[in-house]
Amino acid sequence: MTLVGAAITLFLVMDPLGNIPIFLTLLESMEPRRRIAVIAREMIIALVILTGFLFFGSYILAGLQISEPALSIGGGVILFLIALRMIFPSQEANTAREAQSDTEPGQEPLLVPLAVPLVAGPSAMAMVILFSTQFPDHLLRWFASLLIAWTASSAILLSAEALRKYLGRRVIKAIERLMGMILTTLSVEMLLDGIRAFLA
Repeated sequence: MTLVGAAITLFLVMDPLGNIPIFLTLLESMEPRRRIAVIAREMIIALVILTGFLFFGSYILAGLQISEPALSIGGGVILFLIALRMIFPSQEANTAREAQSDTEPGQEPLLVPLAVPLVAGPSAMAMVILFSTQFPDHLLRWFASLLIAWTASSAILLSAEALRKYLGRRVIKAIERLMGMILTTLSVEMLLDGIRAFLA
């Protein structure tokens, strides 16, 4: 996979557009400046976590004795499920309410649920591990892809209020569904790669 392809995949998995309503719901009681500071802090935490999984994920797999074909197939299944959620976001409101219930009123979220699992979720962790184990000689390329995806996601989430105001919920949902369609094809390709590797 190329640098651009990996960056697009990670960006779709992070799903910043889908996270806009949840972020705004969790941070609605804060002042705009504090809200931006919290989002920036949580995004940095998410980057640190994903970077750790990128560079040390192979050791985790070795300890758990998980093969690369199994990881590829599992990653494809996870991506497919995420794509379905993006195309048919029927549980979006429930997800926002569940995320909000994890944070006590008047207390700003730390690590959970903004950094983990909304940005650095299991799917994003699986993707960076998959990249690092399939092509361990290109770690710098995958790190650059992670930085590109993270930067784009951060820009969207930091301007979440403005995007929701000017684009509207319907446009944001339409864009997210289009991203879900793209992610569906990527997930199928990843699943087929894992099956081919297993049969070989």
